[in-house]
Amino acid sequence: MPWIKAWHVIFMVTWFAGLFYLPRLFVYHAATTDSAGIERFRVMERRLFAIMTIGAAMTILFGFWLLAVSPALLGVGWLRVKLVLVALLLAYHAWCWQLMREFAAGRNARSQRWYRWFNEVPSLLLIGIVLLAVVRPF
Repeated sequence: MPWIKAWHVIFMVTWFAGLFYLPRLFVYHAATTDSAGIERFRVMERRLFAIMTIGAAMTILFGFWLLAVSPALLGVGWLRVKLVLVALLLAYHAWCWQLMREFAAGRNARSQRWYRWFNEVPSLLLIGIVLLAVVRPF
């Protein structure tokens, strides 16, 4: 079980690295006006999204493996709340994909400022997820 947890955490860190950095790229992409810069951001965003999606998939795979080893955990409140936060994180991930597609198509309609606020969402989810997993308050 410790090996499964370790890989779960390693891939979670990979996923979150992407979730922190991709919206930051959106901030800079929204400010870019030259075609070379725009194309550079499109490539960076696409590659980063692929890496963070692998991190997300592996995080979920190892999370399910942990649940398969200890199915009784589904009966505790902290894990249920954590899973809701993970579902929100998956929705955020999908929203990042949609925003990336809008940038790729040249249809971004949001400001740098909006992306700066958008960039804070994974930090809040990370705080909640880690506190629930470590402290197990209920």
